[in-house]
Amino acid sequence: MRDSKPAYLALYESLREEILAGIRPCGSRLPSRRSLARDRGISEITVDHGIELLCEEGYAEARPRSGIYVTYRAGDGFSLPVSSPRPVPPALPESALRTENRESFPFPTLARVMRRVITDYAEALLVKPPNTGCDALREALSAYLARNRGIRAGKDQIVIGAGAEYLYGLVVEMLGRDRIWGLESPSYEKIERVYRSRGVVCDLLPLGKDGIVSEALQGTQASVLHITPFRSFPTGITASASKRQEYLRWVSAPDRYIVEDDYESEFSLLRKPEETVFAATRLQNVIYLNTFSRTISPSMRVGYMVLPEKMVPLFREKVGFYSCSVPAFEQYVLAELLKNGEFERHINRVRRRERRAP
Repeated sequence: MRDSKPAYLALYESLREEILAGIRPCGSRLPSRRSLARDRGISEITVDHGIELLCEEGYAEARPRSGIYVTYRAGDGFSLPVSSPRPVPPALPESALRTENRESFPFPTLARVMRRVITDYAEALLVKPPNTGCDALREALSAYLARNRGIRAGKDQIVIGAGAEYLYGLVVEMLGRDRIWGLESPSYEKIERVYRSRGVVCDLLPLGKDGIVSEALQGTQASVLHITPFRSFPTGITASASKRQEYLRWVSAPDRYIVEDDYESEFSLLRKPEETVFAATRLQNVIYLNTFSRTISPSMRVGYMVLPEKMVPLFREKVGFYSCSVPAFEQYVLAELLKNGEFERHINRVRRRERRAP
């Protein structure tokens, strides 16, 4: 069977793997686009697209009149001398991060799907959902995440809840209050408030230009790290490829966990979504969180959590008795939007429009 993967994406992944493996070390110059096009049997435009992705994700950079150079270092963050934390970049205005004029999900489409769900599901809407959420939504999310986020997770690894704040609480109940939780500083204020309301001790870790300052990450006593790798609020910082690898090295120590809050990452302007930390590790100690409040509507208080397979028994033991906090009707509506492609078409419309914006 022919591989249906776009040629620019195949080139990007090939070069990225060579960089991660050390075949192309930091500071080395990539071949010219003409050489890559000739060697790979693709067009120079395709090469441009692949290289653009590589640069946008922090693996390389273009230097005027010089070429493309690798900027990723496998040891970033662990060989630096201890120094004063770098200053936090100035906060961007909220309007620049949580864009109020962003095209909302088309109401006629939403209304049509709602009417169809009422007709098709009928009395099933009155049945109490399973504790972790309706099978239909969790199956649709499993397929969507595999297509769009590189996350391979069965429906039994997915938990539906009434927004991210509710799910933060479940994570605390599951992992325990006797831990120190490392949080980005500054970060969305409700993250810290929810954790502290649960009796958790928080260590505020300063942000640098590409994520949590390395010295702070190395020095923290936290055993759980809550990160927002894509456009952390209010600074707008997106973690670089090197910083994400640093997070993965941090969590490789015994009894450590990462909570990856992937809020709004669907609207990344890259030609493919940002890589998730969850999908990049096999350690099974990263928990992934996201919601529909930004992609559908603020009134759609539905979030979801993806657990590593080995943590599912722990979840069931500690918090599996909690009833699902999202009505069945909303879950079936979201399942239909994911299955019929309306959700992805909306995301793609918004991304195309924002790419064209000055």
